[in-house]
Amino acid sequence: MRTKTRSKTISLALIGLFLLLYIALIGVRPLIVPDEARYGEISREMLVSGDWVVPRLNGVRYFEKPILGYWLNAAAIWVFGENAFAIRLPSAVAVSLTALLLFVWARRFSGDDSIPLLATAVFLLSFEVQAVGTFCVLDSLLSLFITAAIAALYFASQEKAVRKKTVFLLLAGLACGLAFLTKGFLALVIPVLVIVPFLFWEGQFKTFLRTVWIALVPAILIVLPWAIMIHRCEPDFWHYFFWVEHVDRFIAPRGGQHPEPFWFYVPILLGGVMPWTPLAGPIVVGLRYTNWRHPMIRLALCWLILPFGFFSACSGKLGTYILPCFPPLAFLIAVGVLKCLRKSDVRGFITGTWSVLCAACLLLTSLLLGLTFVPELSGSVALWKWGIAAAGLLLWITLCRIAISCNDAHKRLLFYCAGPVLFMFSWPLVAPAALKAKKAPGAFLLSNDARMSHDSVVVAENGLTAAVCWHYGRDNIYILGSRGEYAYGLDYADSRSRSLDIEQLKNMIVQQRGAGSVVLITKARHYAEYRERLPDPSHKKTHDGLVWVEYTPASESATLLSQLPE
Repeated sequence: MRTKTRSKTISLALIGLFLLLYIALIGVRPLIVPDEARYGEISREMLVSGDWVVPRLNGVRYFEKPILGYWLNAAAIWVFGENAFAIRLPSAVAVSLTALLLFVWARRFSGDDSIPLLATAVFLLSFEVQAVGTFCVLDSLLSLFITAAIAALYFASQEKAVRKKTVFLLLAGLACGLAFLTKGFLALVIPVLVIVPFLFWEGQFKTFLRTVWIALVPAILIVLPWAIMIHRCEPDFWHYFFWVEHVDRFIAPRGGQHPEPFWFYVPILLGGVMPWTPLAGPIVVGLRYTNWRHPMIRLALCWLILPFGFFSACSGKLGTYILPCFPPLAFLIAVGVLKCLRKSDVRGFITGTWSVLCAACLLLTSLLLGLTFVPELSGSVALWKWGIAAAGLLLWITLCRIAISCNDAHKRLLFYCAGPVLFMFSWPLVAPAALKAKKAPGAFLLSNDARMSHDSVVVAENGLTAAVCWHYGRDNIYILGSRGEYAYGLDYADSRSRSLDIEQLKNMIVQQRGAGSVVLITKARHYAEYRERLPDPSHKKTHDGLVWVEYTPASESATLLSQLPE
């Protein structure tokens, strides 16, 4: 009874932990470009236009991702309004459901709840999981559906009853279909990459192959309606989505987008799983005590190593891609640490905890020195917010010291888990200190909103366009210079006029005349290149690397006309 009460208390604490770290402050941090502005704006335009089939960004076709993430964001916007909380909520909810699936799956490993509870805590407290889970991108959703697919396939492989096996296979297919609608063909690659070697290792491949086709039925039924609709509306979608967004990005020699070296994900994983990295020693020692023949240990290894190797082998890389590796990693960390401590092998745990304590001391010292000698820090963020971060570090130091002094394994882990919570909670509060206006331009854009009118023609560079659309509620922004991620959509005949060079912008300012102003929003270094080729603006405002320029043709038309070539 005492064990059940303790498990219930810890479960409630984990729910509170999720609400504190993933929900409470997700609307506080400014919207960041390009990712959050992009995904939020596509969803906003979908909701406004009523077109739930074709993704568009700034009114231009945008075929880099399928539709489900946009649908979920649009639903959140419809409920909570056009704000940062709404567009980040689906990612946060996805983390909670992934943690729940991890708990359910991990319970099969042992007779008590210690390992599933610790695995859930490890997952929720991993730095990358929190960073991505409170950010408007699609990776948390993809990780959720991949976790559901792999867990369901595992349960199906272990189930003898035909009826239950069929149910698990249907659930796996449903998860794969939803994952495909979130981010494409990775939904098929990752589960297959994990489950096939696992089944070979378990000697079940031939037997399982006879029934695995059942999973294809719900997957196809989930994907097919939208797949047909998007093909009928935009026949070129599947060609672009498959070849450019998959072959070029993951297979092409230069990576298509985001080329990085093979070892790129090693520091990402080590940093992303903090604060558990310093416990690598006891984790490895504890796993040595584990039964390596247990199918869940084998699955966790396949689930961690093979996708990690796949993403490392691909030339195109982003730090968020390896998020599906974190559920099995959290499970292995929980197993390793608990096995080690239960064997009373505490030296590695104490050493790792001391290293965390020293790192927290160094961070606290640096923060206090920075607030004392760097005025920009206290100027960009209110002192009380820095106070929470400092208190979080101080609490982390204190709890680490208590964890070192404890003799009970569960108490050691409880204090170790509680250590970073307040510090992680403070991240959204102090984030503006690290964000320049060009990464979070919302406040700068809104400060000029009063000068905008319905007739104003707005021009922006491609990296700022999505943010301009979101904050001004427009989908008709002209793009100056490089077309960037809009290049494919701008190649369509009905969108080509939205791309401008500097001479076309000059002509546009003249042609507007009394119809309204022309507003140019760009980075300061780019405007330095443009300004000699453009007339003097009627209004200009600069801030932290951004420039907002207004041209009022009514007062300058004669001057502008004289500047045009005959």
